[in-house]
Amino acid sequence: MKKIITMAGSNSQRSINKSLINYTSSLLENEEVISIDLNDYVLPFYSVDFEEENAIPTTVKKLDRLFNSADGFIISLAEHNGSYTAVFKNTIDWLSRINMKLWREKPMLLMATSPGSRGGASVLQSASAYFPYMGACITDTFSLPSFYENFKNGEINDNYFKEDIYNKVNKFKTIIK
Repeated sequence: MKKIITMAGSNSQRSINKSLINYTSSLLENEEVISIDLNDYVLPFYSVDFEEENAIPTTVKKLDRLFNSADGFIISLAEHNGSYTAVFKNTIDWLSRINMKLWREKPMLLMATSPGSRGGASVLQSASAYFPYMGACITDTFSLPSFYENFKNGEINDNYFKEDIYNKVNKFKTIIK
């Protein structure tokens, strides 16, 4: 059984990206899903001074061990002002202090959603360009626009997007086998 780490790049308790991750995880059959909630890994803001004075926090080391155990990643990024959330950027900054290839050259399905019609397109574009330098093997990207119109009762309700994510998850599962 393959281990898939899922994570929403948000610390919001009502994160729509967490909802998208939960739905996507339900499409993974016969896989061990390890869901990471960034609220369980509260970190100080990264700085060289903090690291020199205090070393790398135990929480980062714990996350790093989890990442080591993964066979693949499904990440859904919240978009703040066209980029990553501060909590997500801080987390990957800390993880990169242990291993710059923090995604371990493992397959990744990269997703985003937003209430707007672009569905997190800016953050997806940024992550698609940057994550491979950090060891991500992006198998595909998925954007769900207009979240509150296209996602109801815990699932995608638009047939086009439902089929699209289903196909991308199946492709991801084929690659991690």
